[in-house]
Amino acid sequence: MKFNKLSQLFLVSIIGLFAASLLTSCAIVTIDYVFIADSVGSGTGSGGQIQTYDADPETGALRSGAANVSSGGTNPVALATSSDFANLYVVNQASNNVVHFALGNGGILTQKDTVTTSASPVSVAINTAMTYLYVVSGPSPAVLTAYSLSNGVIGSAVATVPLTLPGLPLDVIVPSGVNVLANNDAVFVSAYDQSAYNPGGPTSSTANPGWVFGYAVGTGGALSASSGSPYKAGVKPSALVSDPTNRFLFVTDFASNQVIGYTIQGGSTLDFLINGPFKTGNEPDSVTIDPRGKYMYIANRLDSTVSAYVIDLTTGTPSAAVNTTGTQTNSTDTTPVSVIVDPALGSYVYTANILGNSISGFHLNATTGALQPTQSTPYPIGDSPTALAAVPHGNHSTQTVSP
Repeated sequence: MKFNKLSQLFLVSIIGLFAASLLTSCAIVTIDYVFIADSVGSGTGSGGQIQTYDADPETGALRSGAANVSSGGTNPVALATSSDFANLYVVNQASNNVVHFALGNGGILTQKDTVTTSASPVSVAINTAMTYLYVVSGPSPAVLTAYSLSNGVIGSAVATVPLTLPGLPLDVIVPSGVNVLANNDAVFVSAYDQSAYNPGGPTSSTANPGWVFGYAVGTGGALSASSGSPYKAGVKPSALVSDPTNRFLFVTDFASNQVIGYTIQGGSTLDFLINGPFKTGNEPDSVTIDPRGKYMYIANRLDSTVSAYVIDLTTGTPSAAVNTTGTQTNSTDTTPVSVIVDPALGSYVYTANILGNSISGFHLNATTGALQPTQSTPYPIGDSPTALAAVPHGNHSTQTVSP
């Protein structure tokens, strides 16, 4: 059969469009949407923004996703998502507010409502029932506040508790993180006593510097201190995380280069793991546990590394995960300050690198917990990234713990 030139041109066009559609389809395959909080510019007082990236399911590589949005304030320092992955909450430290975004198709963020805090907020957590939003702020004053949630919308404060040490009400407490158990029964806050630990400055207290405050959650969101709270936690606790089975809590000690482990008793009471604390890299600044509860990852700020651990599901003891090369070192770009595991497959680990202005990616070996760099890592982003969060794309089931 012969074709005239017009027919040939038409056929080539059709083939080209078909091929382009195939390439486009391949290009938009996504496992997770990864959100990162950073600054629009490097100048003082630059507004914050949230950037969205698509994670490739085969390689873990990141590519630009939905358009950037304002964080709703300045100096965003923390992100958290609701358990249904329909809402994102951003902590803007310099503007003293927490901003709620709704997550739409394609990872698109739409700003909804805002709550203003009495002091600089530093961390946020949402219970899995999506009924309460917990915000820790300070110092002066250092407080934990529980806000009601309804369909993601932030309501009024239902509980506010001051973070003070018994017998030392004037000590300056600096909070660093907040965590709520997966069963919604308890909330924990990491903090240090600046009156006792203040490198380069004066001290006025001989108290232990590092602490974890524990609270049981009661009717209507009421918070009551756990028996024995606050609990000693090294020198300068920087972050904390609980496992998905509500049995273990881990706190990173920035000043002592270690992670401290606790067993959770009676729902909200802490006891030290008998064989801890456990060595980390230098200046551990962020910690996360994979969705299955088997592995823990810690971002070490000074080393620019990620430490990987296998968690003994019976005792809670974390043991270093060794790569096939025999090394325990997983290098990131400069100064990682936040670390997450992707929630869809639980196959990729990402860090936000505040001085590298980038995200570093790693593939997680589901059998050993060891890490290998993802394709084309690190991924350049905006200025001074501080926090990460991720939600499943919706075309894959999420991983859950199976102890």
